[in-house]
Amino acid sequence: MKEQEATKTESIQIDPALKKHSPFEDFQAITFGSLLVAFGVAMFTHLSFLTGGTAGIGFLTSYISPYSFGEVFFVINLPFYALAIWRLGWVFTIKTFVSVFLVSFLSDFIPTVFEFGEVNKLFGAILGGIMIGTGLLMLFRHKASLGGLNILSLYLQKYHDVNAGRFQMVADSIIIVCAFFVVDLWSIAYSVLAAFVMNLILAINFKKGRYLGSLE
Repeated sequence: MKEQEATKTESIQIDPALKKHSPFEDFQAITFGSLLVAFGVAMFTHLSFLTGGTAGIGFLTSYISPYSFGEVFFVINLPFYALAIWRLGWVFTIKTFVSVFLVSFLSDFIPTVFEFGEVNKLFGAILGGIMIGTGLLMLFRHKASLGGLNILSLYLQKYHDVNAGRFQMVADSIIIVCAFFVVDLWSIAYSVLAAFVMNLILAINFKKGRYLGSLE
């Protein structure tokens, strides 16, 4: 049965035009994907939640300083673009820079035009995780990202034989430990739930070989 399915899959002729996204498709995906992420970030900021990676550093810094998440997130991503150019090329770097800029700007802009009011934290964690996960999915499928520690982990793995997954896990663990000094335990617990939802969306919906637009 599996052999028959494999044969059918191999026999499918893929239109060459579908193998690569058009500039307009990239534009709309990066714009709307960044908007979804920014909305989730704005909700997390309202609820005093956080995530891992560079965004987690942005959240923690914004909670203990006069600077907003958007300002911190944009600045701390700057050093990673050199690595991105070297490791992943100009196209990826430009798309990532635009995505980071949009998330940085929109996450600060959204609260000025949308008032969250009182949001149930459980609902906020789930909805925020869905929004950020879906936004990241759109960015990943169009060969963009939100930069930061993910780029560094890929660089260390390729050039210094450091496991990318373990490096990311250690970095996220450090951020969580630091969070204990900034936010309450419930906020950390809800943040873990949000991260689970976000990563579940990515794990289910972003698998190599299943998405035509991911082919070169």
